[in-house]
Amino acid sequence: MGKRTILTVFLVFALISALVTPYFGPKLMSPLLIFTDAFERDIFWRMRVPRVCTGFVVGAALALSGMVFQAMFRNPLATPFTLGVASGGSLGAALAIRLGLSFTPLGLSPQAWCAFAGCLLSIILVASLTWRQRGVSTGTMLLAGVAVNFFFVALILFIQYTSDIADAASLMRWLVGGLNIGTFESLSTVVPLIALGAAVVFLFTDELNVLSLGDELAAGRGVNVATAKKILFVSTSLMVGGVVSICGPIGFVGMMVPHLARLMVGADHRYLTIATFLFGGAFLALCDSAARSLYAPAEIPVSVITALLGGPFFLVLLLRRAHQGRL
Repeated sequence: MGKRTILTVFLVFALISALVTPYFGPKLMSPLLIFTDAFERDIFWRMRVPRVCTGFVVGAALALSGMVFQAMFRNPLATPFTLGVASGGSLGAALAIRLGLSFTPLGLSPQAWCAFAGCLLSIILVASLTWRQRGVSTGTMLLAGVAVNFFFVALILFIQYTSDIADAASLMRWLVGGLNIGTFESLSTVVPLIALGAAVVFLFTDELNVLSLGDELAAGRGVNVATAKKILFVSTSLMVGGVVSICGPIGFVGMMVPHLARLMVGADHRYLTIATFLFGGAFLALCDSAARSLYAPAEIPVSVITALLGGPFFLVLLLRRAHQGRL
C-alpha cells in the first residue's frame, strides 16, 4: 500500500472519528433526536461538538509536538512531558490561576500566556543543563528533562498546598487534565497559537528529516541546526502552552501517536507529519469518547485513559531500547 493511500486512510479515519464521537457519552444520542428534540440538539451542539473539536485540535497538537521532539533527539521516548515542557506549561497556568491574573493581550487568556512562558522556561532550563556540553547524549537530555519535570511538579504542589480550598480544588481538577471544559470560546483563544506552531512544523519537514539523522549530518547538508532547533522549540512551546492552558496536562499522546504513525507511513516527515496530525486528533477524540462512556453517568478524565494506554506502551519502548543498548 502506497504512502498516499495510507494517508487517505488516515484522513477517512479522522473524519469518521470526528463525525461519530459526538454521539457517544453518558447517554448514547440518536441522530434522529438531534433534529426532532430541542433539548438533545442543544446538548449536541453546545457540549458534544465543541468538546470533540477541542479533543481533535489538542490531540493533533500534542502528537505533532511529540513527533518534533522525537526527531530532534532521535529518541521515541522524547516528548513534551518527558522533557518537562508540559509541566512548565502547567506551572505557568497554575500561577495564573493562583494569582487571579486577568490580562488578555491579543485576546488570549492569562493561562495561555503563562503556560507558554512556562514551556519556554522549561526548554531554557533543559538546554542550559545539557547543551553547554559537547557530545551530550539524548539519554542525558531526557534525564535533565525528568529532573526539571519533578522540580516543576514540586512547585505546582506547593502552589496547590498554599491555596485556599476553592483554589486548591480548582487547581487539582485542572491538573488532572481533561476536555470537560472544552468550548468553542476556549478553543478559539488558543487556536492561533496551535495553528502557528503547526504551520511551522509543516514547513520544517525537510529539516526534521535531516535532524533525525544527527546534528553533524544536518549541518553538513546546509541546515542551520541551532536556528532550526530554536524555531521548532518555540513552535512546540506555542502548541503545548495552548493545550495546557485550556485542558491541563494530558500525557502520552505525544509519545504513542508519532511512533504508531511512523510504523505505518515510515520516517519521512513529509508524510509522517500529516499522518501524525490526523491520527493524533482522532486518537484523543476516541479516548475522550471512552472517558465519557465507560463509567457513565460519571466521567473519567481523558488523561487517565491516555495514561492507561501510554504507561505500558512507554515500558515496552523503554525495555526495547534498553535491550538494544540505545538508552
